[in-house]
Amino acid sequence: MGQNPDASTGLSLRIGLFGGTFDPPHRGHTAVVADVADVLELDQVLWIPANQPPYNSLTVPAPVALRIEMTRAAVEADLRFEVSEIEAERGGASYTVETVRALRESYPGTILFLIIGTDQFLEFNAWRSPEELLHLAKLVVMDRDGLRGRDHIPDVEGVEKVQFVDVRRVDISSTDVRAAVRDKRDVSALVPTGVAEIIFREGLYGS
Repeated sequence: MGQNPDASTGLSLRIGLFGGTFDPPHRGHTAVVADVADVLELDQVLWIPANQPPYNSLTVPAPVALRIEMTRAAVEADLRFEVSEIEAERGGASYTVETVRALRESYPGTILFLIIGTDQFLEFNAWRSPEELLHLAKLVVMDRDGLRGRDHIPDVEGVEKVQFVDVRRVDISSTDVRAAVRDKRDVSALVPTGVAEIIFREGLYGS
């Protein structure tokens, strides 16, 4: 924590922040975040599993400790990726602005990039303190074929500074993975082996 500019180059470290429920994390997550990391030349991406989503959901997520473990298994192949337990440690509902505010203090002198999907960007004006978020970090929206955030700009002051990155289209969702597990279908194309092992070890999603 608290990394300062790279002493060898004098340049500020570029750190991506990617939050989510990750219930479970899947190959689509890792593919598109790798695309963003490549385009933006990020030194590191912090994956941040939510302790408790701040909205009502019909699905009760797996325990946060298991979602953290699955996320570690999902990202271990890419040395740029690291899992942060900041939201689990804070407890309660997970609001992005609180997390980014804390990370801004923990990583002085770095450039923070908050990475979100187009579907999240469409609702960005309903997030808690969206204007503050735009001051704390550079907002990066992952655009893909069929749903492009740049075509649907929310009414938020400062949103014109948003950076859009085209990522590959990967038609996988956590809902798809849970359904495949429940239906006893092969999930090897959907999640990394380590994630599948945890799912079946713990009997998650009706496995």
